[in-house]
Amino acid sequence: MKTSQKTWLIRGGIAVALIAILYLAWRLLAPGGLPEGIVSGNGRIEAVEIDVSAKSPGRIRDIVVDEGAFVKADQVVAHMDTDVLVAQKAEAEAQLAQAQNAILIAESQVAQRQSERAAAFAGVRQREAELNAARKRLGRSETLAREGATAVQERDDDQAQVEGATAAVQAAKAQLAAVDAAIGTARSQVIGSRSNVDAARATIQRIEADIRDSDLRAPRSGRIQYRVAQPGEVVAGGGRVMNLVDLADVYMTFFLPETVAGRVRIGSEVRLVLDAAPQYVIPATISFVADVAQFT
Repeated sequence: MKTSQKTWLIRGGIAVALIAILYLAWRLLAPGGLPEGIVSGNGRIEAVEIDVSAKSPGRIRDIVVDEGAFVKADQVVAHMDTDVLVAQKAEAEAQLAQAQNAILIAESQVAQRQSERAAAFAGVRQREAELNAARKRLGRSETLAREGATAVQERDDDQAQVEGATAAVQAAKAQLAAVDAAIGTARSQVIGSRSNVDAARATIQRIEADIRDSDLRAPRSGRIQYRVAQPGEVVAGGGRVMNLVDLADVYMTFFLPETVAGRVRIGSEVRLVLDAAPQYVIPATISFVADVAQFT
């Protein structure tokens, strides 16, 4: 009985030793690690997230999509309240009409001043003609006075008429200059009124752009992840209203050993096999390689 037990113990020891030798030989002869060009590591799959934000401060009127909904690029997802913008547009339109009327008034003033200038210019010509006539009379009077054919008083009267006619010419020219200045002022008013028209139109265009921007649109196709604000809430300019994820722009942050990462080039094509779906091979392209190793 004892001999039989010893025999079994010896045989068991030999079997264990043989298994150990075979395992050691397999470890020594088997190729180590994964094949060349294949590496494993940890990573996470993410998609590009996009915020849908209000361009201007205001109150959210309504949100027309729910969380989890798929939206297309340029699709309206929410509306901002536009009551204030509509009132501002009406005010700007009234200012535009006022500026346009001011142009008509200024142009009529220019025409009126031009008519006044024509009359003032005619007055200058008339006064100059009177001055010439007075000078001729004075010349005759001086000749007759020297010959003693007329009284000195008559010569003095003609001299006074020349001086009066000279003053009248100067006054007429001053009036003409004043009319020219008035024409310049009226033309400046026309230019100013036209500038006011342009400013009012620009204001209307800006308000119309703000009204269009009050319809919040998806910048690209994707899936609504969550709402940041709710209808009735007031958001600041640039305030987020909702967040969507672009499922067509997916990337994977993959952590590799430093010795392997140094051989990876940007733009290289790779194939991914996920533990969760080993039956699929996913094509991808290297878009970024960190210059500093990260703790994982």
